[in-house]
Amino acid sequence: MADEIAFNRRFEALPGVVETVAAGVRRVLAPNPGPFTFTGTCSYIIGVGEVAVIDPGPDDARHVAALLGAVRGEKVTHIVLTHAHRDHVGALPAFQAATRAPTYAEGPHRPARVLHLGEANPLDASSDHRFQPDVVVPDGGRIEGRGWELIGVATPGHAANHMAYALDGTDMLFSGDHVMGWSTSIVAPPDGAMSDYMASLHRLLARPERLYLPGHGDVVPDGPGLVRGLIRHREARERAILDALEAGPLAIPEIVERVYVGLDPRLKSAAGLSVLAHLEELVAESVVTTDGAPAIGGTYRPK
Repeated sequence: MADEIAFNRRFEALPGVVETVAAGVRRVLAPNPGPFTFTGTCSYIIGVGEVAVIDPGPDDARHVAALLGAVRGEKVTHIVLTHAHRDHVGALPAFQAATRAPTYAEGPHRPARVLHLGEANPLDASSDHRFQPDVVVPDGGRIEGRGWELIGVATPGHAANHMAYALDGTDMLFSGDHVMGWSTSIVAPPDGAMSDYMASLHRLLARPERLYLPGHGDVVPDGPGLVRGLIRHREARERAILDALEAGPLAIPEIVERVYVGLDPRLKSAAGLSVLAHLEELVAESVVTTDGAPAIGGTYRPK
């Protein structure tokens, strides 16, 4: 189903190499490829002389060295974070120690909802629960530097504290993990919420930016076009889940087998959490029912 979107999986950037990807914007790819990170995490450098770095990346000495090398002779005045997943903030202690620049973000990591009784967060290890920005950026808040200005655009869904950043005076948006050209984003309760994710997608459609610079993968030349495809994809996924439930009560692994045909086995756990995110909304809308609160181990049926 996701293949109906024109994803770009031909990303040839090399880890540690500094590339100019747009006027006043450089990118350094981290060496952390994987099924959830694609070829690695993208760190961005904005400005010249006095610069901001968006998402210093994973805890990897090679990447920290490459990023510091990319700004040698310049002053890092701002470290900006899209969210607190470790592949984006793991390098922060080392990078901040070297630059002494303050951090800017929407807020610390937090779940999108209160955990149910006895529920464990399966993605706890992927987030830095110690992260607390030096400066909290509200929705619409401005981060000003020499020759550039970023505008915070709250985009919860993938993570409750996820924030994208528009580069003022341009058509560029740093979209983090909310919109990526290589794949759909993971929306996994309780870290994320499908209702938040969909609302954030619709919010981006109302904005003027066209060129998206994501946390993973290459620059997206038509961000709004991709966003429309992502909305259609999620709506189709919801219909497929409802169609599967018409056959009778199903557990989430059974839904995954019916809906995600040919899925990479490494992604089945994430697919299950994505299905749970859809089911939470369908239960809230009284379209689907389950015993008790929606849970990864529950059984679901049409209401």
